[in-house]
Amino acid sequence: MIRAMATTNPIPRFPVGFLWGVSTSAHQIEGAVDAREPSVWDVFTAEPGRVRDGSTAAVACDHVHRHREDVALLADLGVDAYRFSVSWPRVRAEGGLDFYDRLVDDLLAAGVRPVPTLFHWDLPADLDWLERDTAERFAEHVTRVAARLGDRVTKWITLNEPAEHTLLGHALGVHAPGRTLLFDALPVAHHQLLAHGLAVRALRAAGASDIGIANSHGPTWPASDDAADVAAADFYDTLLNRLFADPVLLGRYPEGIGELMPGDVEADLKTIAEPVDWYGINYYAPTRVGAPQGAEIEFGGVRMPAELPFFVRDVEGYPVTDFGWPVVPEALTELLTAFRGRYGDRLPPVVITENGCAYEGLNDTDRITYLDGHVRALHRAVEAGVDVRGYFVWSLLDNFEWAEGYGRRFGLVHVDFDTQRRTPKASYGWYRALLREQRD
Repeated sequence: MIRAMATTNPIPRFPVGFLWGVSTSAHQIEGAVDAREPSVWDVFTAEPGRVRDGSTAAVACDHVHRHREDVALLADLGVDAYRFSVSWPRVRAEGGLDFYDRLVDDLLAAGVRPVPTLFHWDLPADLDWLERDTAERFAEHVTRVAARLGDRVTKWITLNEPAEHTLLGHALGVHAPGRTLLFDALPVAHHQLLAHGLAVRALRAAGASDIGIANSHGPTWPASDDAADVAAADFYDTLLNRLFADPVLLGRYPEGIGELMPGDVEADLKTIAEPVDWYGINYYAPTRVGAPQGAEIEFGGVRMPAELPFFVRDVEGYPVTDFGWPVVPEALTELLTAFRGRYGDRLPPVVITENGCAYEGLNDTDRITYLDGHVRALHRAVEAGVDVRGYFVWSLLDNFEWAEGYGRRFGLVHVDFDTQRRTPKASYGWYRALLREQRD
């Protein structure tokens, strides 16, 4: 392990009981593709040109066969909890839940709390979020998983980032299933939210009392004070932040959105708004948005069609990660205090379910700087009165980074994908030291 840099300015102590963890997802690390049914991502990555380096997740980190090695890394790291996802295609295969049985048992034996996410983008290939029935099928999946693991798992996450799965997978076509529906993708958002509500009900029926969702959020900054830029930024903010939060927390869609959704929306909203015990936020960076320019652009590797009613621009004046994302820790404080102001007592306790960055190298001092800044920003939000209960770093391992393939490394642990050798980075040592300091 590379030695972490010494910290001369200790991070303030978080409240007693604060949950420290790391996150991964099934499709990105598990491998063992022959022991599960195909997902939309298997179909997508088989199409030439869909993934930047032409790779697939057939092996990835081979976590299914090496999970005990990874659990040992978690135990050595000293995290309280491990957020992983349960692959719906694996659960549908014969013996698929056996793997998660073993994983949960091994985590508990190592003193690490299992926190499963029940959907993280790897939809079975024969299902479709455009179809309402998929929400019902998801509830059946959740019931099956909870019946098997619920005697040992107490903290659950229903969905991961339905916003990205809708926008990137169904509106812009850069993620699986590769559709370019633009605003005709809105039923995908509604059906995922309905699936979340049905999953909460299924988990409650199984006796669960610690349930959340992991939504992605970030501040939206207008490109200027011009009215057109402000209006475009407000619209983008509605899509990113309010479209997936308002129905869960307030039981309603933002103005003008509900009438675009399919089915009996008012009845569905009662299901979508089933109370959660905490609200998960995945935060990476703010977004700068202006009025549309009438031309197609590529931003962050994503083609932005000319017909969109906004224009995403660079956030200037900040360092960027290897992904080109701006590093703005103070925007996390801004986001959390804004959420508290917007939702008031309708906002349950918050957990940061993902926060991380892509950088190369074992001596990853830039990652240490990023995480150090964001943990401090999180503490400032706590000081400002936001009820934050936990923080999960993305990610434990370098992994298959979706349409980027293996070209972006988010891990605290380096993975040699030829040999599967794991090597803890300097950031792993930094995080381990932080956790020990928080408990002293």
